[in-house]
Amino acid sequence: MSFDILKGMATTFKNMGKKPTTVSFPEEERELPPRFRGRHVLHRYDNELERCVGCYLCAGACPADAMGERYAKVFDVNLLRCIFCGYCQAACPTGAITLEHEYKLASFYPEDMVFHKEQLLEPRGQATIGSNAVWFEPPPPETAQPVPQESKVFDGSEASAAAVGLGNIHIEEPVLLVNEEQDEDRREITGKMKPVGKKKRQQP
Repeated sequence: MSFDILKGMATTFKNMGKKPTTVSFPEEERELPPRFRGRHVLHRYDNELERCVGCYLCAGACPADAMGERYAKVFDVNLLRCIFCGYCQAACPTGAITLEHEYKLASFYPEDMVFHKEQLLEPRGQATIGSNAVWFEPPPPETAQPVPQESKVFDGSEASAAAVGLGNIHIEEPVLLVNEEQDEDRREITGKMKPVGKKKRQQP
């Protein structure tokens, strides 16, 4: 018994001179990592158009059913249900919703934890992509990416062709483009081959 007490006191004395790892919140706040998942934010394009197109993919991906009714006028997120998994951010084809660094979400009333579109939408004149910049790595430089429009009027960031219905990549490619020598041999063989067809029956 006495040995356990001495062992515990030794641990106490060993850590007495160390700097505390706790902070005095709210006077002090920790620096959050780039991928921290806090309150949701709805983003805009550079021309102040809202990115959300009401496709309902975020609600379909949400495992907690926290995404409420949503269309051009309504976008609700119930933070009492939300588990901050980031599935809605990953599912959004236009990058309209992200989870940012806002974590001061305590409230005395449960109805205050249902955030509406007016609270989530970033202000006019502000067009960001939020934490998508750190969550989604850019494609390799040798990989061509379909972009919405060459003029980048609709969206300045790269997106999938499925997200905007536009693309600039030709999906049809010639078959014989792997080995030039082999392809040349194939062409020669193909050119020498005679077309095969039914022979005409000779009249008796």
